[in-house]
Amino acid sequence: MVADLLARLGVANSAHTQGDYPIYTPIDGSQIASVTLENKAQVVARIDSAHSAFLKWRTVPAPRRGELVRIFGEVLREHKTDLGELVSVEAGKITQEGLGEVQEMIDICDFAVGLSRQLYGLTIASERPGHHMRETWQPLGVVGVISAFNFPVAVWAWNTTLALVCGNPVIWKPSEKTPL
Repeated sequence: MVADLLARLGVANSAHTQGDYPIYTPIDGSQIASVTLENKAQVVARIDSAHSAFLKWRTVPAPRRGELVRIFGEVLREHKTDLGELVSVEAGKITQEGLGEVQEMIDICDFAVGLSRQLYGLTIASERPGHHMRETWQPLGVVGVISAFNFPVAVWAWNTTLALVCGNPVIWKPSEKTPL
């Protein structure tokens, strides 16, 4: 069942069958996948890669970053049923809750897209003639997102979509119970 869902979502079979860490569904305790955990060196390499990406991503205009989040939201809409079912099986939620969590992801994408056109600063009056002060929002850097098993993707989406439109790449550490 999960293998079929992941195949429809375009996930390579080897990504969820050849790992050394088993994933079990709380519905009946059966193993639904096995994933590969990364070691410390691999995690550090991912973080270094995110720092390198930050140097380019921060220069992309916010509305263009928002456009990518909009496209992501469209993909979520297209695959909502399969994603909701995957969340349900992996986290042990009823189907409506799994679908609701995916809808949360879609909703926050829509919000983040709007926000991408509202990242403007202030022009502040100065007592010096011919002088203006401006407030400009700047990206902060790599954002780490750690999500819990009970909301495996909604919390990730809340943080990730906003970080992305603000110019910050994201490293995600999902719950070890719901890494799919």
